[in-house]
Amino acid sequence: MNAAVKDARKTIRVLIAEDQGMVLGALAALLEIEGDMAVVARAKNGREALDCVIANRPDVLITDIEMPEMTGLEVAGELKRRHLPTRVIILTTFARSGYLRRALDAGASGYLLKDMPAEELAEAVRRVHRGLRVIDPELAAEAWGEMDPLTDRERQVLRMAGDGLASNDIASHLNLSEGTVRNYLSEAISKLGASNRVEAARIARAKGWL
Repeated sequence: MNAAVKDARKTIRVLIAEDQGMVLGALAALLEIEGDMAVVARAKNGREALDCVIANRPDVLITDIEMPEMTGLEVAGELKRRHLPTRVIILTTFARSGYLRRALDAGASGYLLKDMPAEELAEAVRRVHRGLRVIDPELAAEAWGEMDPLTDRERQVLRMAGDGLASNDIASHLNLSEGTVRNYLSEAISKLGASNRVEAARIARAKGWL
């Protein structure tokens, strides 16, 4: 089979976003051997992933959650906000139902764990490309249990506090008053039954709410 014919068969255009170079290369190699897929771009951070989607318009974006500059969830949400047709698969080590709920809210079509069998990833890409959802079954069963009590703003403020920023720094970064930041933190601490902001951030992260 000549190259032109082989390329014509690769109908599913895939973009992979992953900040670990070895994992990124392995994922690309895995999908490139599939006769009906082509990896059209690779990104090492969330901002680059968003730019690559806009430039290349892939059919499917496979992205990790935790990446520099923008998380995979933020990229998915931005694609949804811009009404871009690229379908998103979150591929992560985080087996947390809170992350799954946020991924679905952001418009993701798939949520899979990195320890899944390699052959299942390609089939997941095909299913998502056809308009179906693909979700890790154990997480799907857990996802509709405990609800995330945080508002988007409480989550944003608590995440920054958990990263070590003081209230005045958070206020400056978000263009809020310091009193408003303290109110958001107080609400988050109360909702999570924590004794302070550090414990609240730890609880929220463990549940996948940050």
